[in-house]
Parts: sequence; C-alpha cells; structure tokens
Amino acid sequence: MVLIYSHTTSPRLQYTCNFIFKELLGVDFSITIDSEAFKNHAGICINYSDLAIKPGAFRINAISLLFEEHIQLQAINCFEVNGNKAFFRIEGSDIPFDIFAATFFLLSRYEEYLPHTTDMYGRFAHENSLAFKEGFLSLPLVNIWVKDFAAEVKKKYSMFNIQYSIFRFVPTYDIDIAFSYKHKGFVRNIGGFIKHPSVERMKVLLGMQKDPFDSYSWLNALHQQNKLEPIYFFLVAEKNGQYDKNILPHKDIMWQLIRNHAKKYTIGIHPSWQSGDDPALLKKEKDLLSGMIEKDINVSRQHYIRFNLSTGGYQHLMEAGIGHDHSMGYGSINGFRASVASSFFWYDLKNEKQTGLRLHPFCFMDANSFYEQNYSAAQAYEELLQYYKICKEVNGTLITIWHNNFLGTDKKLVGWREIYERFVGVVSRES
Repeated sequence: MVLIYSHTTSPRLQYTCNFIFKELLGVDFSITIDSEAFKNHAGICINYSDLAIKPGAFRINAISLLFEEHIQLQAINCFEVNGNKAFFRIEGSDIPFDIFAATFFLLSRYEEYLPHTTDMYGRFAHENSLAFKEGFLSLPLVNIWVKDFAAEVKKKYSMFNIQYSIFRFVPTYDIDIAFSYKHKGFVRNIGGFIKHPSVERMKVLLGMQKDPFDSYSWLNALHQQNKLEPIYFFLVAEKNGQYDKNILPHKDIMWQLIRNHAKKYTIGIHPSWQSGDDPALLKKEKDLLSGMIEKDINVSRQHYIRFNLSTGGYQHLMEAGIGHDHSMGYGSINGFRASVASSFFWYDLKNEKQTGLRLHPFCFMDANSFYEQNYSAAQAYEELLQYYKICKEVNGTLITIWHNNFLGTDKKLVGWREIYERFVGVVSRES
C-alpha cells in the first residue's frame, strides 16, 4: 500500500489520489496527517508537503489548490517535462510539478467554472481552454503524466506493483435524424422537395432506393464481425425545433428502431436541445425512452454536446437518474477536453465533493472532423489512428462518436463509411 503524507487532507486531495492510484495504477493508498505513522511506514511513502519528514520518501511539494475551498483564477505557466507540457512548477521534489494539483485542475474542469466566453451555442468555447492554448488538446495528458510519475516512484521503490487497465475501444452513435426522407410525413417531405428538389428523395419514398441515412443493418454486421459493444444514443424529443429534428418518438418506425437496437446494444438518452432549457423535459424524455425499451436508462450524451458545468448541467443529469454521461468532449473540435482517456467521477466544485456521476470522455466525433476541421475522409482516418495510438499507449479507453448519416450512402459523405470500416478493422486486429 502507498502511504501519502499531507499536512491536512481534503475532498479534492482524496478525489485526485483515488483516481491516480486506484483507478489508473490499480494500487491501494491511504492519506495520513500523522507524521509519526508516516515515518514508521515500511512501504511506499509519498510526502505531499513542504516538510522534510522522512529521508528517502518520494517528495512532491504541494501547492495550495487541493486545500482551497473556493474557485479562483489560478496562476498557470506551462513548461516541458519529458517532452510534454506540465504546470504548477515546484522545486526540491522528485518531479518538477505538482501532479496532484494539475490533475485535479484538468479533471474537475476548473477553468470552466471561471468567467469565460461561450460559443454560438452557449457552450464553453474550446478556445478558452488551457489544452487548446498550450497545444496539448490532442493528448490524454493526465494518463501520460501518471505513467511517467509511476515510473519515477518505481525507481525509488522497486516493489511498486502497478496494475494498469486494458485498452478499450467503445464505438458510440448519436441518432439525431434517423432517416433523411422516410417516415417524416407528407408535409415535411413536400417542404423539403420544394427547398431542394431531389430525384433521390422520390426514389426513396417510392421504395426504389434505400434511405441514405439508413446505416443500421450495415453497422450491425460490422459490430458482429468485430465483436464490438457499441452504445446508441437516441434523441426522443416529443416535438421538433430548430435543433431537434428527429423522427418523433410516437411513430411506429422509431419504436421499432429503438427496440431492435435495445435487444442487442446499450441504449442511452440523447437529451434534446429543448431539455437544456427545461430540465423537467430531461426526466420526461428519459422515462419515455425507458418505457420504449422496457429497461431503465442511466446513460446519456447531450445533443450538440450542450452542457454548462457552472449552471448545473451535470446536477440535472443526476437528478434525472443518470449515472453515466458521455458528453465530456467538444462539439467544435476533436481532442481530450479533460486531458484524459479514462472515465472518471464528476467532482462538483460548487459543493466540493465527488459525485456518483461517471464521465466517459470522447476524443473524436465525425461532425467535428467534417464540419469544424474541414477534414477529408482520408484526413479523418489519420486523425482516428492518432487517437487510437495514444489511447493504447496509455492503457486508456478510446470513445468515438459517429452519426448514422455519416455511415450511410449520402453523396456528400462519400468515403466516410469506408474509412470507419477500415479503422474498426485495424483496432480489432491489433487489440
């Protein structure tokens, strides 16, 4: 067991050590404020203080962040450690920065509680983030730090027995618009035809051609062939709006589509844009989806990745009975929003406590590559490989987001289905 000495303890310190030691390294730890017990401990000792208590103990001089009980602007200056960015520099320690404080800052999304500008959808703009400004958004920096930290501890304590997790690939899908033409009703199709006259629309409606957004059977075959366990997030808003445009849930085709997927895969709620302005709708949509599949729903991902930490977005999820959320990423750029490729519990900074809501960060979304980064299918494939490589190196979890329309036969998206199939094949062969 690892014994950590601190002059005092705190919920922030306990949360951070639990993530680093138990979740990432697979080792037991205990925090003590008893200097005599620390001196007499025969095992691995980490002194997280500026006191010289035990010669030979691993030393990390602590900054004040984990012992504060308020949210305030932090002085951050980045520098390089082992070829990667770090911050909260310290002197006279076995590592040159306070890894506990830096990890907490990134995991808690501390910067998102500070005054910031929002993007056109009212979200925390990725340009505000330290990761974007300092050029490490494409890296799971916390995982990298922890691996380097463990190696340094092992140099001092050869008996430090690390149990890293196994790399996992979790494909996920957002079903925002289940079909392009089919099942939308006469009025919507006539309106669509007037705006954009299309021979394809007529062929689909006459049953002469498959709907271009219908990629469901193709995906099912891909999952079975590669033994994948995907998660599908369905939008079930009971009325459509500017940002909610799915087939309405009371239609038989949506019931059938959702129930068929629930027989094979995990189903999650994709809370509508409308529910972001009315939290009562979130519970209503969750209960509706639960009734459709006759199973409890405790998994979610926000439509448009629309959530705001400082105004209670995650609190609303918990109140609705959600235990796992897959929204931790940006809807404007790919990368690691929390600088981590492992799931973690949400730390509620406003109430200073670890919650039971587990966050599952994604690093790649097809729409980000196509619409925001203006990537071709070939460029997106290389981007996927980059995220796969780094997640595997740090024993992390690679979560990707795809939409059914990207994997169908839409002429605007030629090549995207092929690169996804190719990528899945690479991951399956090598994992």
